[in-house]
Amino acid sequence: MEVAIDISEFSYLPAQADALGVPRPPVERVTLPLDDGRVLSALRFGTGAPRVTLLHGAGLNAHTWDTTVLALQEPVLAIDLAGHGDSSWRDDADYTPRTLARDIAAAFDAWAVPPQIVVGQSLGGLTGAALAAARPDLVSELVVVDITPGIDVTAGPAALREFYAGPTDFASRDELVDKAMSLGFGGSRAETERGVFLNTRVREDGRVEWKHHFAHLAAQALAAHDPGSVAAPSVLHETGWDDLSAVRAPITLVRAQRGFVSEADAAELHRRVPTARLVTLDATHNVQETAPTALAALIASPAVSHGI
Repeated sequence: MEVAIDISEFSYLPAQADALGVPRPPVERVTLPLDDGRVLSALRFGTGAPRVTLLHGAGLNAHTWDTTVLALQEPVLAIDLAGHGDSSWRDDADYTPRTLARDIAAAFDAWAVPPQIVVGQSLGGLTGAALAAARPDLVSELVVVDITPGIDVTAGPAALREFYAGPTDFASRDELVDKAMSLGFGGSRAETERGVFLNTRVREDGRVEWKHHFAHLAAQALAAHDPGSVAAPSVLHETGWDDLSAVRAPITLVRAQRGFVSEADAAELHRRVPTARLVTLDATHNVQETAPTALAALIASPAVSHGI
């Protein structure tokens, strides 16, 4: 299923830039036809070649990074993962990190000059790890935001599962905003309203539905968190540890104090990848929305830029 591009998608940026006291960079939506007939879509900010690529979490889209990009003030590529935003849905509904990573590799060939600093939140973080493990030539630094493989599904992901558990259509966008805020997603109401607007569409019958395919699959995928197999892993499958352990680029884990990654999860990452750096920020799981300035400062820091 293709998602029509809404030209009003950039209408929030001027106010966001004014609130931060920064200029609004040029931005354009770019699309890439893939070999299997699907289309990959992304937002390209700035006029120069990006050195940073941003990968969003499950159920989100490239616009989740808008405020972080404004705070960063440098050229950035923010990609809609397959099945999200304006990227095509997959007929096989395979949205596991290693599958998604193949699209990102194709995107780098078209839109970026590798290696890139790859910043991935949640599912995007696991996708970034899969990319860096398979294609070390493409990734100079990996920043994983508030996710680890095999995370405890009785904690944060349980809220995520509840968020996407039916229905998948609503009477109004306000109804969706109320639900998101009640479960701790998003920041202020205005910010949550923006996120919901950019992630939904109004059907011909007047009902509001998610633009992304994952809404129809997330509850099942997150519930199916079992050992599984390498051939058919779940989204949070523990084989993601293999990817993180294989990454040769410097790794930073950003742990949100009010997010999904516990201290024990962070310690497990450090045990498996002793060279990984841990940074804790006062934020919810969607760090890019609730602590965008702090996250942007981290991305721009010498520690990330030079792999310290």
